[in-house]
Amino acid sequence: MDENKNIPMEEEDVTILTLHDDEGNEEQFEFLDLVEYQGKQYIILFPVDDDDIEIVILQVEEIEGNEEEEAYIAVEDEAILDSVYGIFKERFKDEFEFED
Repeated sequence: MDENKNIPMEEEDVTILTLHDDEGNEEQFEFLDLVEYQGKQYIILFPVDDDDIEIVILQVEEIEGNEEEEAYIAVEDEAILDSVYGIFKERFKDEFEFED
């Protein structure tokens, strides 16, 4: 997935991001959180139209030469995914029901 958008989430509003996969297909996601872990940022998203996927975690990378645009990169490292998800769960333990 890569799309160059950085839209802050407001407490009462739902922020929807439209991202493009490697084949150019558009997918919409609800922005849930931005987590910093080991000096990098990870965006937590919930797919709007796909009931099979629970959440998506992507690494945020700034595009060189343009501080206002970002790229979202798939995270392959399971340890990083588990750690970022753990931080997210701790932050929102009172707002969401998590299944382990």
